[in-house]
Amino acid sequence: MTKVILIDDEPLAREIIKAYLKYFEDIQVVKECCDGFEGVKAIQEHKPDLIFLDIQMPKINGFEMLELVDVKPSVIFITAYDSYAIKAFEANAVDYLLKPVPEERFREAVLKWKSKVAPTAPQQVESVLNTMSATTAQQNRVVVKTGSKVKIIPVHDIQYLEADDDYVKVVTAEGSFLKNKTMNFYEQSLDPQQFVRVHRSYMVQINQITKIEPYQKETHLAILRTGVQIPVSKTGYTKLKSLLGI
Repeated sequence: MTKVILIDDEPLAREIIKAYLKYFEDIQVVKECCDGFEGVKAIQEHKPDLIFLDIQMPKINGFEMLELVDVKPSVIFITAYDSYAIKAFEANAVDYLLKPVPEERFREAVLKWKSKVAPTAPQQVESVLNTMSATTAQQNRVVVKTGSKVKIIPVHDIQYLEADDDYVKVVTAEGSFLKNKTMNFYEQSLDPQQFVRVHRSYMVQINQITKIEPYQKETHLAILRTGVQIPVSKTGYTKLKSLLGI
């Protein structure tokens, strides 16, 4: 039996999907969720084979929800999103359904997934998330998990980011939070006028820097408002000088 989770904030949309799924006797809906917080918990608990995921939801959107899931399931996106997002789906072979969803198109998407013609493997979902990180909506905040809770961090609250093995440590006045992303991801997604990668392992918010001091051979230290000292490589120093006009 194929386990499915529905994640959509519209009850009517979920009812329509359940009605369409009756056509498939081997599919069982194990959970319905009305927002991304519930979705993360349900995926961890039920380990579904497939999820139907709305993108535009309150609290956190579908993309942000997927970033919080450690083991990503197969996904069929349900969206009324713009053409930019649709191009991202098409480019990465992730299937999507445009609202309102016609039953014939819904069946086609499920049959495609069942036949593995265009399965939404984890790496393909990750490709969509990386592509969508360039949109303005995704640049304004970072969503992290702290235990069983979800925290939304506005980017202007981030003091700096630090590489930590396979994670990135997001440091704010409230503390540090781990995100399962790479420094390259944040270098591509954060506003380059606000954040600069000053070192292989560090990115700093420009307005957090109070001064830059020489350190060792061709390297410097960026001193933040909090007193934290961040190493600055030769390349990072060149970037800083350009941004700060020095």
